[in-house]
Amino acid sequence: MKSQEKRIADLLDAAKQDDQHAYRELLDLHWNELYGFLIKRTENENDAEDLCLQAFSKAFDKIDSFNDDFLFSTWLISIAKNLHVDLIRKEKIRLQKSASVDNNTKDVIDETLGPEDLLIRSQNLVQLLQQIRSLKPIYRDIIQMRFFQELSHKEIALQLDLSMSNVKVRLLRAKKLLSDIINEND
Repeated sequence: MKSQEKRIADLLDAAKQDDQHAYRELLDLHWNELYGFLIKRTENENDAEDLCLQAFSKAFDKIDSFNDDFLFSTWLISIAKNLHVDLIRKEKIRLQKSASVDNNTKDVIDETLGPEDLLIRSQNLVQLLQQIRSLKPIYRDIIQMRFFQELSHKEIALQLDLSMSNVKVRLLRAKKLLSDIINEND
């Protein structure tokens, strides 16, 4: 076993000198162990392979910072574990954003009316105004005050010198009569 550790130490020294063969041998020696570790964690062959490649890449980029007091395989596994945690965090954030986007799309729906919708609305408004005009004046006025002038029940009561309950009853009758007129014309 000591000869294996000596070989790895020599390969690390060569890799620090940018020896491409040393990189290749280190990858060959540690691939199965690292891949096995990652396949257990990810339960996905593609993710395990991607993380394995990223771990080797990161280790080789930072080979000068490797501390010889530790095993190279332990360092590789630490790097891979951190990459896996990062992957989980990114996936969680992506899912949260996706859920947020799904929830917000309901709020973002464009409610501006197109030219056809505006024409239909104006035609419907003209028709509605004609139907309101066909009501008796006491009902027409109360509909006008409540829905076009947007007065409260109290304000209508003061203007018409009526009780609040009388205003509510007249408004209810006016809406019922208007509803009957609309249904007749449909």
